[in-house]
Amino acid sequence: MPNNSKAPRKGLSDLEHQLMEILWKSGPGTAEQIREALAPKHALKDSTIRTVLKRLQEKGYVTHKIEGKAFVYSGVEKPRNVAVRAVRQILDRFCDGSLEQLLVGLVENEVVDRAELQQLARKVARRKE
Repeated sequence: MPNNSKAPRKGLSDLEHQLMEILWKSGPGTAEQIREALAPKHALKDSTIRTVLKRLQEKGYVTHKIEGKAFVYSGVEKPRNVAVRAVRQILDRFCDGSLEQLLVGLVENEVVDRAELQQLARKVARRKE
């Protein structure tokens, strides 16, 4: 089911995020391939992986196509786009939609220092040119 790219999506649980990381890094895969890639961190049943993939599809993060008898899953968007959506939700929920409030908070809480912020501003200015 296609998802409007501007519509907010439910967030990812830790396990959902780990599955998405596999799809982003390795490309499309079957539930079995994803389960095997996840096995070093989590030994999960195939049915659990299929349930998580179904949830991810319902949330609009993955889609699938059928190849033979197997469902092959792939991410709908690049990780950066998913991150942008998450930041937009943070801005709307905690900063009254203000990027400035978020950036000031990042500097005040020493997550980003002023020099990093100034360097980022220069990069953005160069991209706009």
